[in-house]
Amino acid sequence: DAIDAIEPPVRPENKPLRLPLQDVYKIGGIGTVPVGRVETGIIKAGMVVTFAPSNVTTEVKSVEMHHEQLVQGVPGDNVGFNVKNVSVKEIRRGNVASDSKNDPAKEAASFNAQVIILNHPGQISAGYAPVLDCHTAHIACKFAELIEKIDRRTGKTMEASPKFVKSGDACIAKLVPSKPMCV
Repeated sequence: DAIDAIEPPVRPENKPLRLPLQDVYKIGGIGTVPVGRVETGIIKAGMVVTFAPSNVTTEVKSVEMHHEQLVQGVPGDNVGFNVKNVSVKEIRRGNVASDSKNDPAKEAASFNAQVIILNHPGQISAGYAPVLDCHTAHIACKFAELIEKIDRRTGKTMEASPKFVKSGDACIAKLVPSKPMCV
């Protein structure tokens, strides 16, 4: 009964398209086929998409899932889509496809993140640059500034502008990617 009462989550189809690429294939006789999971929005043939941060714009020729052509891909679908006049060298895993006419994705020069230090030897202070996995991107990001130390459970500020954080701490930090990256 309890399971029957659970409302299924609403798929965020009405938000702008965000599709992080997991891979890009070159398929003989078809061309370049990026593959990834639709996070928000919809993708369909005829749309003009932009890949960020590569800044390549092209038309979607077709959308497939499990070797079957789809009218459209919706959030949660793992799709492959064929694109016009784009070489596999121009786009890569970690790029994000979005609708060029509806709030296209842009690279972030910096971003503020809530970070929980689970298990790290020593202290972390401004200047530290670990590799982050953000959707399908894998890029070093520098802690430019520790904005505040926060309580892990409540999110309340415990200390403004801490000098360092250590294992078990949570903080809000300004991070700067070492290469162009979509967040």
